[in-house]
Amino acid sequence: MTRRVDVAVLGLGAMGSATLYQLAKRGASVIGIDRFVPPHTLGSSHGETRITRQAVGEGRDYIPFVTASHRIWRELEAATGETLLNACGALVMAPGHGVSSHHGKPDFVGRSISAAEGAGIAHAVLDGAEVARRFPHFLNLAGDEKAYYEPGGGYVIPERCLAAQLACAAASGAEIRTGCAVRALRQDGDGIRVETTDGEIRADRAVVAAGAWTAPLLGQPFDRLLTIRRQVLHWYALTDTAAYGPQAPVFIWMYGTGDTDYLYGFPPMPGERTLKVATEQYGTSTTADAVERRVDPLESAEMYQLRVENRLAGATPAVVRAAACVYTVTPDRGFIIDRHPAMDRVLVVSACSGHGFKHSAGIGEAIAADLAGEPRHIDLAPFALARFG
Repeated sequence: MTRRVDVAVLGLGAMGSATLYQLAKRGASVIGIDRFVPPHTLGSSHGETRITRQAVGEGRDYIPFVTASHRIWRELEAATGETLLNACGALVMAPGHGVSSHHGKPDFVGRSISAAEGAGIAHAVLDGAEVARRFPHFLNLAGDEKAYYEPGGGYVIPERCLAAQLACAAASGAEIRTGCAVRALRQDGDGIRVETTDGEIRADRAVVAAGAWTAPLLGQPFDRLLTIRRQVLHWYALTDTAAYGPQAPVFIWMYGTGDTDYLYGFPPMPGERTLKVATEQYGTSTTADAVERRVDPLESAEMYQLRVENRLAGATPAVVRAAACVYTVTPDRGFIIDRHPAMDRVLVVSACSGHGFKHSAGIGEAIAADLAGEPRHIDLAPFALARFG
C-alpha cells in the first residue's frame, strides 16, 4: 500500500532531522527516511562535538542560520532536558603577517571580525600575547598572532541534537523509517514518488538531505558538483587538564598560508582527560560507500607530530580514540539549498562542505517555513545551483 504524505524527508542527518522536526512542529504530514539508524557514525553528523560560532568567516549569508540554530537548540534543551550547546567561547587565530586561508577564504580572521562588526555580535580581537595570557594551554605562540574571540561561540553535541530533533518530530506526529534505503524518486504530475526498500511513498514534496549519498541518488548535475572527502578526528590523552580551565574555548588555529596549515579542537569534555583535535584534507576523494572507516594508527601519529606536539599543553601522543567521517563538498565550499533543476517539487539540501552542522537547525527551520508558505526571513538565493553555471 502506498503511503501518502505532505513531505518526505530523505536522509536524517544534520539537515534532515532539523527539517523533519520543523515540518512536524508546523503540523505537516511528514515522513523521514534513513538507510541507517541515526544518530550513527557513517556520515557527517557524529564525533561528539561540533564547533559553532555566529560570526562566520565563510560569509555573512550564513549568519541568520547559525543565529537561529542557537535559539532552536536552547528551545530543544528546555523541551528535552538535554544539554546541546556549550557556549565555552570560540577562538579563530592566524599569523599576524602574511595571508592565511580557511575553507577557501583568504584572511579568515579578518572576515570573521568584519562579520561580527556588521551583525553586532559580541567579540574581541586579540594578539598572541593576550591569547597566551587568557588561554595558557596554547603553546609557542609567536606573539604577533591575530585572533578573533567570540564568547558566545562554543560547541554543540551532534548526536544529542539529532536525537532531540527526531524525538520531538515523532512526538509531533512525524513518521520515521530507519534502515530503509531510497532506491529512486521521480516527479509524477503534481507529486513525488519515492521508491524505497519498504515500499512506495507518495508525497506532495520531497526534501533530499542525503549528504554523501545525494549524488548517487540524484545524478546530474549533483554528480559533477559534489565531491566526498574523508576526514579524521583524533582524541589524545592529556597529562593534565588544569591549563585549560573552565574558560578554554574551541579553536581554529591557522599557523600557515594554506588551507591545510591549521588544526581545530575542543577543550576537554567535562570529567574527561582527552583532547579532540583534527584538520581537514581536500586532496583525496572517495565515495560514501567506499570510504575507509578505520583510522590507521599512523594517521594519528602523523597528526600529533605535525600539528599537535608543542602547540597544546598536556597533549600526549597516546591515542584514546580516532574516527573517520566524510565531507560532501561543492566547488566553492558553500551549501546547496535549491529546487532540483528537473523536479521542482524536490528541494535539495546538501553539501555542508565541512561547516554545516552549526547552521543545520536554522536551515531546517527556514526550509520548513518556506514549504509551509510562511514569509521568508532568510535569503536562500546565495545557495542556489545557478551560481555554478
